Amino acid sequence: MGLAQQKVQPQMTAVADHALLVGFGDTICDETSARVAALDRALAASPPVGFLESVPALVNLLIDFDPLVTDHEEVRRSVELLLKTPPVGQVAGRLHEVEVCYEGALAPDLAAVAQATGLSIEAVIQCHLQGEYQVRMYGFAPGFAYMSGVPQAIQVPRKPAAVRNIPAGSVLIAGPQCLVSTLTMPTGWSIIGRSPTRILTGDEGAPFLFDVGDQIRFKRIALAQLEAQTRKDSHA
Repeated sequence: MGLAQQKVQPQMTAVADHALLVGFGDTICDETSARVAALDRALAASPPVGFLESVPALVNLLIDFDPLVTDHEEVRRSVELLLKTPPVGQVAGRLHEVEVCYEGALAPDLAAVAQATGLSIEAVIQCHLQGEYQVRMYGFAPGFAYMSGVPQAIQVPRKPAAVRNIPAGSVLIAGPQCLVSTLTMPTGWSIIGRSPTRILTGDEGAPFLFDVGDQIRFKRIALAQLEAQTRKDSHA
């Protein structure tokens, strides 16, 4: 089914003099994410005149353009044409494996999550490993990929207050969302592990390991494996 055949018609809103926000409703779900991702790919394949970049989010997509070259109405018409055109050769998101260690000080909130959910620590770990994760959007920091897919059994709310100086690579959960931090930062999410997987690639053409729409599978590793990988990366 093409984007134009969806029941909820996208809403387009002018943002300042250089952007157009295309909204696909208020419900965060697979269908909405697919529509956002499809428009993002369509813009990359057939960019309108003056197009600079698109920024996909949970239920909408921001299109940034050069106001000296085009305007809101021209971009709006281009988007409407793309939405009426069935996607050709649509590619499913890639699958990535992200390593995670759930041991000791690397998982300071694991016991609290277990207590809050009535599960054992091992059961919380197994639930997390069994989740089907998808990158929904990028957040406020480089490579900060918000993923859906945390199993209902281990969904816990944010903490009342944020904790400072959480290391990069921390695996965090809050409600149905999961992410892996890419820099030292404060967080109010529950810290259940640490990952050595590089999300910031250093490649200007593809600076992040994930794209919006990609699938993520977590793989459990031991502390010794994480330490060995960390040492290897520090000498690379």
